[in-house]
Amino acid sequence: MSQDAVTAMIVSRILELPAPWTRVALDGAPAAAPDTWAESLAAAIRETGRTALHVRTADFLRPASLRLEFGRSNPDSYYDGWFDLKALTREVLEPLAPGGSGRVLPTFWDPIKDRNTRSGYAELPAGSVLVLSGPLLLGARLPFDLEVHLEMSAPALARRTPPEDSWTLPAFARYAEEVGPASFADVVIRVNDPAHPALVIR
Repeated sequence: MSQDAVTAMIVSRILELPAPWTRVALDGAPAAAPDTWAESLAAAIRETGRTALHVRTADFLRPASLRLEFGRSNPDSYYDGWFDLKALTREVLEPLAPGGSGRVLPTFWDPIKDRNTRSGYAELPAGSVLVLSGPLLLGARLPFDLEVHLEMSAPALARRTPPEDSWTLPAFARYAEEVGPASFADVVIRVNDPAHPALVIR
């Protein structure tokens, strides 16, 4: 299928959900380009007349003193301790639960300056859609209304991961084995060939 066709299918799934706000996870290794997919999805949602906000887990990193405590290339630290899931839950996901305020923080931590971004809050009206993109999202029991997983085979992931990031590959192997996101995500898209994504039907 084309990416546009897959995106249109996901949008139709989102529009069927009854929640006052819809929280969508777009999970995938960086080589699968989850941020790019999320931008396309958010744009397609806006074309339906609904508000959509794309938030990246890369903007919710933990401070360097915690993230890099065991070195800059430790796959176990990357797996367990790089992303501030408590801040994501508190500032992004819980405000969009039923009865929430709709007031979310788009960014939290600047990894270059290693300090809070001091970002302003965004007020999302009822009916809005949040698209949260990043790696290793589906193993932490975060409160999502729709989970999309970008699946890659181990050889494809190794081929498409830059050499300087190859140290993360054991983390994704562990994720596939321990969490198995392709076995339970609401939508699974196989992206071994980025030009020809395949929708996985279970």
